[in-house]
Amino acid sequence: MASTTIPISCIITTANLSSSPHPFPRKHPKISSLNTNAPKRHNTIISCAASSTSNEDGHKNTVPSSSDNISERKLDRRNVLLGLGGLYGAYTVDPFALAAPVPAPDISKCGPATISFSEEKVPYSCCPPFYGPISDYTVPSFTKPNVRPAAHAVSESLSYIKKYKTAIKKMKELPCDDPRNFYQQANVHCAYCNGAYQLAGQAYDIHPSWLFFPFHRWYLYFYERILQSLINDPTFALPYWNWDNPPGMYFPAIFDDDESSPLYDEVRNQEHRGSFTMDLAYTTQDLAAKESQIIKNNLAIMYRQMVTNSPCPSLFFGAALRADGYGPGGSANGTVVNVPHNSVHRWVGDPRTKHNEDMGNFYSAAKDPVFYCHHSNVDRMWTIWKTLGGKRMDITDQDYLNSEFLFYDENKNLVKVKVRDSLDNEKLGYIFQDMPTPWKRFKLTRKRTKPPRSPKSIPAAADVLPATLNKILTFSVARPTTSRTKADKEEMEELLNLGLEYDDTKYIRFDVFLNDDEEVNELELDRAEYASSFANLAHVHERAGDHTPTKTTWSLPITELLEDLGIEGDDKVVVTLVPKCGGRSMNITKAVIKLVACY
Repeated sequence: MASTTIPISCIITTANLSSSPHPFPRKHPKISSLNTNAPKRHNTIISCAASSTSNEDGHKNTVPSSSDNISERKLDRRNVLLGLGGLYGAYTVDPFALAAPVPAPDISKCGPATISFSEEKVPYSCCPPFYGPISDYTVPSFTKPNVRPAAHAVSESLSYIKKYKTAIKKMKELPCDDPRNFYQQANVHCAYCNGAYQLAGQAYDIHPSWLFFPFHRWYLYFYERILQSLINDPTFALPYWNWDNPPGMYFPAIFDDDESSPLYDEVRNQEHRGSFTMDLAYTTQDLAAKESQIIKNNLAIMYRQMVTNSPCPSLFFGAALRADGYGPGGSANGTVVNVPHNSVHRWVGDPRTKHNEDMGNFYSAAKDPVFYCHHSNVDRMWTIWKTLGGKRMDITDQDYLNSEFLFYDENKNLVKVKVRDSLDNEKLGYIFQDMPTPWKRFKLTRKRTKPPRSPKSIPAAADVLPATLNKILTFSVARPTTSRTKADKEEMEELLNLGLEYDDTKYIRFDVFLNDDEEVNELELDRAEYASSFANLAHVHERAGDHTPTKTTWSLPITELLEDLGIEGDDKVVVTLVPKCGGRSMNITKAVIKLVACY
């Protein structure tokens, strides 16, 4: 296998877990006002792919052919549901650039992995054990798809919970060198995400790219089939953590009801157990807000992520990654990867540990059984997104479709799969239990008590920037045109491009508001002025002695916001940036608005 002396470990323990049950204050500090000195801990970043037609939860996904005319799919954006977050540098990349698809990794060259947001090596090998030849995988046919249930809805289903616990227990009891072993399965994520493999001479990480969604879908597919085989029940399906729906905005009880359960992991944030309401934009501190406000914030975040800010595949999925690496725009997370995916990882990760293990760090995240429940809902977001209309469809770039991964199946066979075979979850034999998606039609309302200041009275971006985000920044940005027609909006997306220069080893989060300057209330995101949130989960690979700041452009679609705020006729927009964590490590270098083709 790899030329490394790092040993394979079966029972993986997390180093630096304090022996004290509560080394931190019993109650986490609350964010009640701007906190520029918030503790600088670390998040999780990730990115992806998508396509469409279906019922509310998107049980059927049709892959568009390369001959599909995108213009025929255009809908009135006011009658189409559009999502939060933005894409880093996506529009500096030529969407028609040709290279080659990402090949399956060479296991024989798998090496030491690096702990996320550090320069430390993982103290064990994340490389898979080598079992025989590699074969191309053929997806079997299914007479009826299994239904992945919402985790909060199975709390009373004792038979389901018993099956699940039995399957995980059996997986943990497999021999250490069995690739189906629970900890070997956790190592799959570590290897692909923490630099154990190389691509174009660089550490390979599928997260900040369009491979995020298909990799995790295949990963859960084989994990689920292994569980099915261990309990001899081909109908068993993984649950999904329904964090986009208020009843699911808590830690799932089935993973927390019994500390002796194989579903339990002690390496979690102990303060977030039970009925503690989760914050889908969580960084390192809990909001000093009522539960009702946090839930409204979460729905606003979901609407912005899934609707407003992801009208195009390039925004939803992230940067193109090919055999020769990223394009000139570099790596980029998709919208859902940034928030809420990363935020949920951080929310579960244990602050008692050195690197926010288990869920709060890529290398260790899959050692917590709830990881697969979390990613099952992330997978569901891909399915739902493709039902929202407009240009929300799967990428048809052949380099994307022909990119490959390696996994072990339920029979310990090492198999090679392609992205193209993962686009339709129903063809992979599963659908999702129907649950309400209240965020789809969540209305973000105007909350200002008096008219905003005129953009003419606000200093221009060029007069304010560059600037360190150690305080609230407000500036105006000129628009290239005003009062665009519906046809113009369908063809070209109006983007607010923010130049960012930051220390990617730090936890960083800031929120963006339009035309909401001195009255901005950072505890309320359910307001029409709220545009998006930037969240960095620090990530470092092979960077000893090199701390060059990360430079990128974060692009935010603002067409819908301008409509909702009634300022389509204004020639300038007021932008307010509110730091929540790590602002001293973030420099805003520029702010411009451009019209870009939505592809």
